[in-house]
Amino acid sequence: MRVMLPLVVAAGAAVFLLARCGEESGTGPAPGPVVRIQAPFVHLAPGDSVWLEAAAMDADHQMVDAEEIEWSSSDAGVVSVEDGGLVRAVGHGEATIRAEIEGGADEIAATVGPAVLVGAGDIASCGTDGDDATAELLDAIEGVVFTTGDNAYPNGTTMEFMRCYDPTWGRHKGRTRPTPGNHDYLTVEAAPYYEYFGEAAGEEGKGYYSYDLGGWHIVVLNSEIETGPDSEQLRWLRADLAAHPAPCILAYWHRPLFSSDDLRGNPKVKPFWEALYEAGAELVVNGHDHYYDRYAPQTPDGAVDLERGIRQIVVGTGGQPPHPSAFSPENREVHDGATIGVLKLTLHPDRYAWEFMPAAGGTFTDSGDAPCH
Repeated sequence: MRVMLPLVVAAGAAVFLLARCGEESGTGPAPGPVVRIQAPFVHLAPGDSVWLEAAAMDADHQMVDAEEIEWSSSDAGVVSVEDGGLVRAVGHGEATIRAEIEGGADEIAATVGPAVLVGAGDIASCGTDGDDATAELLDAIEGVVFTTGDNAYPNGTTMEFMRCYDPTWGRHKGRTRPTPGNHDYLTVEAAPYYEYFGEAAGEEGKGYYSYDLGGWHIVVLNSEIETGPDSEQLRWLRADLAAHPAPCILAYWHRPLFSSDDLRGNPKVKPFWEALYEAGAELVVNGHDHYYDRYAPQTPDGAVDLERGIRQIVVGTGGQPPHPSAFSPENREVHDGATIGVLKLTLHPDRYAWEFMPAAGGTFTDSGDAPCH
């Protein structure tokens, strides 16, 4: 049996915590306590750190008091471990983290490499099984999971989150950094969305926040509330970007500025683009449109700008039935309207790589890389 415990997040690194339970105890003398590290693995980007926890358990799988746990790493050039379980990523590679008490020890694997951000939007419905297929992709990919809105169809109700989203993408709730979409807001003020994701969704009613991941600054915005030049959200965005002058910046939200369904796009999010363009952002990821689109780097006005432009990728492919686009907008480089899947972003300190990964049975793929500005 596996029991999910709270998420640990430090310096942009997300780690699942699980308590591992063994066979039922038999008769005879009770063995001494054993130690269990409450995480199945650790994946960090260089420079990141995370606190791990370990617990001593008796034969009935109950936590018991024990002497101080000793921590160690098989390769301090990859990860170092301080007293108390603070793990620091030092260099690329693989190592083993060990927690030990008298009479027992536990080990987990640790890897250090580029940060990974993986996800999609327009995800779960109890009437379709597309989200089952895309969740299976997530099962095999380490990293932080993002959503670009419309998480639970059709109305973002509590029942839809629990019965439709939770059994599939909800398996990765502990490492998910979401954003809401218009379907989530079909229930008043998207209350079930904020209740389901809790603190990970940002402040209730606002839904915008930021975090750092592998040297990148990640900004999560809400296209379903006020977005104008005088809005609280835009003032927050400009202040956040000024406070985090990272060399590489990525943002995601629901509605794309440039759309293959409507050549007018979604002008309400243009103020987001203007602030991000001024800050030198690299990449914007959206959902809303049920297909995959990738654009050349552009200005907020839609002019190609290979030097400072922002690349937009639309990945409304998380599980809802896809459809081909109605138009072929300028500067669109790639389009697919027949495949569900997820977008995997590998974030290096000075560049990024993208890869669209189709669900089982799909054949469309798209991949590439680009430097940061």
